[in-house]
Amino acid sequence: MKKLFLPLLFLFILSGFSKVEAQSYESAIGARLGWGFAGSYKHFFSDDLAGEGIVNFRNYSGLYSYFTVTGLAQKHSAIPDLSGLSWYFGGGAYLGFYGSGYTGTATIVGIAGNLGLDYAFEDIPLNLSIDWIPRLGLTGGVGFGAESGGLAARYILN
Repeated sequence: MKKLFLPLLFLFILSGFSKVEAQSYESAIGARLGWGFAGSYKHFFSDDLAGEGIVNFRNYSGLYSYFTVTGLAQKHSAIPDLSGLSWYFGGGAYLGFYGSGYTGTATIVGIAGNLGLDYAFEDIPLNLSIDWIPRLGLTGGVGFGAESGGLAARYILN
């Protein structure tokens, strides 16, 4: 139920803007909140194909910390009757550095999926997105993780 709360809240908020036409954008930069604090840069290579770079850092009261860099390719598709809103899916790879006083340090290389919603406002240079980024660590922490994703707010550059 908790995993459904944020996407449903996001759709509810955007429903008030459904009559606003979306501004198309090429590039946007901003911040992501979710599992840690992250920076995000998104660039469209065509009308429906985008790439997103995410730099994420988290430090939990000195018990552990990590730093990851993720690159994702995303296929976008407009949602009919909801101007400015699209859904997307895709995947990519990540590189992470993890440190803990209990388990030591690790360098993690893995693959990631991506599923989300993207909205661009017409009157202001703002883009919002919410997504889920499941991961599969291949080295240095092999395993599946479903806790990544979050809410991004980006300034539209052009």
